[in-house]
Parts: sequence; C-alpha cells; structure tokens
Amino acid sequence: MRKTTTSHGEKVVKEIKLGTRKQYSSEEKIQIVLDGLRGENSIAELCRREGIS
Repeated sequence: MRKTTTSHGEKVVKEIKLGTRKQYSSEEKIQIVLDGLRGENSIAELCRREGIS
C-alpha cells in the first residue's frame, strides 16, 4: 500500500480555503431559498449575489 504525503504548503492552502468559506446560518439559508422560490431574480443571479458556486 502506497502512502501519500502532504507537503506543508498543501496543508496551508487547504486551511486557507476552509477558513475563507462563508458559513451560512439557518436563517440565511432559508432566506436564500425563499428568494429563489420568489422568482424575482434568476437562480444564477441569486448565486452570484451570495457568492455560491
């Protein structure tokens, strides 16, 4: 069995990515879904506005 090793740089990049992700509260998630269901803007526009990919 082959072991993969992770370099220090890769670990740092992974930590930065995890630290910069937006954490949505339950209320924020509900509001985003309701905005999408309302249909005033397209889903693509809603995602751009919220920074969701």
